[in-house]
Amino acid sequence: MVRDVKVLSALIRRRYREGASIAVVARELGVSKTTVQRHVPVQERRDAAAAARQRHHNRAQTPYEQALRAQVMRLYGSGMPQQRVAATLGISVEAVVARLEPSQRRSKQEAARLAVEQQGDLLPQEEVIARYVQGATMAELGRLYGVHPTTIRRRIPDDLIRPRGPAPQPRTRTSRVLVEEEVRRRYAAGESAYVLAREFGVSVHTVRARIPAADWRGRPAEEASAPPSRSAQPGSGGVRMVLVLSDEEILARYRAGQSATVIGRAAGVDCRTILRRIPETERRTHLQAQQLNRPAPDVDADTIRALRARGLTWEAIAAETGLSAKTLRARA
Repeated sequence: MVRDVKVLSALIRRRYREGASIAVVARELGVSKTTVQRHVPVQERRDAAAAARQRHHNRAQTPYEQALRAQVMRLYGSGMPQQRVAATLGISVEAVVARLEPSQRRSKQEAARLAVEQQGDLLPQEEVIARYVQGATMAELGRLYGVHPTTIRRRIPDDLIRPRGPAPQPRTRTSRVLVEEEVRRRYAAGESAYVLAREFGVSVHTVRARIPAADWRGRPAEEASAPPSRSAQPGSGGVRMVLVLSDEEILARYRAGQSATVIGRAAGVDCRTILRRIPETERRTHLQAQQLNRPAPDVDADTIRALRARGLTWEAIAAETGLSAKTLRARA
């Protein structure tokens, strides 16, 4: 690096007048471009810039440059992207861009759309249609050819498009031929209408229509068609279920302290059926049923404090007394 300022200034001006650029001079002498510009007169820099523009203009007027610009514009105008134009002509992408007018350059969106269309035009349409007809999906074809499924969709005629989702499988009916004599015979033998309906593949109402009213074990037809009102009281009419336990025995067990669930389990029915046999005035409230089903042990506060004084934890006292830890804390 030159230390003398006068020598450095002379070297900068000499090299610049020889035609070297500011960047080249700065690199050769080991200084910054700002230093070079400071030692070069302003008029000389302006004259050099004008000369460079003139050289560029003169080069653009040469037959080679005009032929190259024409080729760039022709290839780019045909829809070819800048990268392919540069590879075709053996120049850089920057050189391609420099030979295009700003109004001629495509936007990113337009370039992307054109690239997709060109890529789709290269697809073997007949082969794509044949593969689709054979059962391949659009997503599979898109992965195979490296395009979006929408591009595949545009190449397939509308009349060949399959509905979305799996193909509907034909339903096979396993129902048998409904024979009225067999239905009546089997129903009279004890089989329920639900079993017969499930076996013959029909509804319960269809089975009901084949059975005479005198042989029907359920409610009469006129009552079966209309659902019972919610306000109807049990025992006001209709056919009552015959239980193993009589109503008097059910009421006696209920008064003795058995719950409706226990009585229903003994009779083989639901607890609600048992409750319908019990008068409203005899039914226990929820709190009474809770106290009856889960009686609280007779453990007073003194007993709890004595157990705590022995060093037992709340959990240990709860396991010994049958109460919860929360109840023990409340009673203590």
